Amino acid sequence: MLCKYGLVGTLKLTLALIYTKVFFREARLIRLPFDIRNRRYISIGKNLTTGVGCRLEACPPIDIVVLHLGKNVQMNDYVHITAMESVTIGDNVLIASKVYISDCSHGQYSGNGEISHPDTIPITRPLYSKKVVIEENVWIGEFVSVLPGVTIGKGSIIGTMSVVTKSIPPYCIAVGAPAKVIKKFNFTTQLWESEVNRNEFN
Repeated sequence: MLCKYGLVGTLKLTLALIYTKVFFREARLIRLPFDIRNRRYISIGKNLTTGVGCRLEACPPIDIVVLHLGKNVQMNDYVHITAMESVTIGDNVLIASKVYISDCSHGQYSGNGEISHPDTIPITRPLYSKKVVIEENVWIGEFVSVLPGVTIGKGSIIGTMSVVTKSIPPYCIAVGAPAKVIKKFNFTTQLWESEVNRNEFN
């Protein structure tokens, strides 16, 4: 470990291991600093691993658990997940650095409900929420944002710097802002096949 991380890195890792075993016994490793807000509303599965600077927060309107992390979830540095209604992260999900996942926003900007007016102060606008589900075996690349109302299907991959505004089916690769499916896994051929070319002929 000393050869891999150096003296300072090894000391930091040792402190993180002690912190993990004292405060999050079922986790694998929580690297410090780690910010968790309203922990009683957050469920953490076995073998959670985090990078440095991760932030988990829950702000439910009623006294219920709203942020659920499955087993073997791994998140890299500076991941921010916030839940008001419901955010569920499935088993074996891999999250790269600087990813933002949220089921809520300040105000509502679409649909037929009470739309937020641009002349109001953003912080005073009523919070709007819609549940987020990230199913098992999903891989989310760096700098991705996952916004309210989204489901990312089992086994899918979200490319770096994507903004996920609509649900992504299982076994797909999606990229872009807004994120769109570009490939889907074909279980017959056992290959990731392009959805772009297929859509050009439909």
